[in-house]
Amino acid sequence: MRLSLVTTLYNSAPHLLEFYERLVQCAQQITHEYEMILVHDGSPDASLDVALELFEKDNRVRVIDLSRNFGHHKAMMTGLEHVRGEYVFLIDCDLEEPPETLRTFWDEMQRHRDLDVVFGVQGKRKGGWFERVSGAVFYKVMNFLGDVKIPENFLTVRLMTQKYTQNLVKYQEREMEFGVLTELVGFKKKSIEVDKSATSPTTYSLGSKFYYFVNAVTSSTNRPLWIVFYLGLAITLVSLIYVVQLLVNRMIYGMEVVEGWTSIMVSIFLIGGLNIFVLGIIGIYLSKIFIESKQRPYTVIRKIYESK
Repeated sequence: MRLSLVTTLYNSAPHLLEFYERLVQCAQQITHEYEMILVHDGSPDASLDVALELFEKDNRVRVIDLSRNFGHHKAMMTGLEHVRGEYVFLIDCDLEEPPETLRTFWDEMQRHRDLDVVFGVQGKRKGGWFERVSGAVFYKVMNFLGDVKIPENFLTVRLMTQKYTQNLVKYQEREMEFGVLTELVGFKKKSIEVDKSATSPTTYSLGSKFYYFVNAVTSSTNRPLWIVFYLGLAITLVSLIYVVQLLVNRMIYGMEVVEGWTSIMVSIFLIGGLNIFVLGIIGIYLSKIFIESKQRPYTVIRKIYESK
């Protein structure tokens, strides 16, 4: 098998046929030894029905039907676990990333045979000013806190060698973030700017974006725990210095300590808020330890449709 094409299905019925036709046409310009893996991630629409129609008419199509919705990143990793190709092309099927990107990435990888991954990045983020600013802040903070640096505005679409893919799927984390894992694997990579269009409304609300940010940070680094430690140490030192100052003023200069209700209440709320914040960070890490320790499979496959 020369080439494996992998995508996930969730509310994908309106785009899947066009996606299939365009991607197959592009793949056949490269090789006729290819397979297409469609991972059905518990979609509530007719995505599975459309995928099975493609399976019936094309023996190169394989459909992996998950038992429920497990999430985009976990579905992608499940698809990558089943590839057989010398090269693996991963892309979303919503047509926001053009399927013809395959040919661009293929040509680049053939020109530079030492590359293991060619991946896409957005030249300009879609959406209004808030989405653009929040996206920029996300990558700045993530790369400041994280142990690995994630390329800004990276996209799902990528062409990978078999060696890289095999090492990527060795990561069996339950709380996974695909962008972090792709950088943890290492190997030689190159980014290419891809024009991403908006064909459907985003499924990521502000709350889900914040969750994604917190999960990405806590899944990739323990630096927030160190920041909390240094914050607590700084507060303790400042408090000790203030205590010493009060004692000196009282014992040497005879100055009375003026007790103010406002300052006391502000101090209580500040320290109380910091305590809750610190406990929250520690709780997130403990919850991840709890989830990982159970070693549950990160996806469950109901059935695999493939030609014998």
